[in-house]
Amino acid sequence: MAQVKKTAAKPAAKKTAAKKPAAKKAATTVKTKIELQYADKNISYDDIVKNAKNYWVKTLGKAAADLKTIDLYVKPEENRVYYVANGKEVGSFEL
Repeated sequence: MAQVKKTAAKPAAKKTAAKKPAAKKAATTVKTKIELQYADKNISYDDIVKNAKNYWVKTLGKAAADLKTIDLYVKPEENRVYYVANGKEVGSFEL
């Protein structure tokens, strides 16, 4: 009688599941409204930003698409808004 060799079945290679990064919690956004009040005037944050963009396009004659960043410094006592556009161009306009 022929002898039959029994070989142990090799266990299937374990597949390691790709780890998924932990889900980030959704950032909580708070709707805000900023309004500058001085000398019987009320100017909203949105109006200041809009005026800065209009100044960039209409007064300076630059393309709106060229404005990437703008830092605004409001000085109500001088009735001026100073700006730094794109990290290098500086100027001011009337509040």
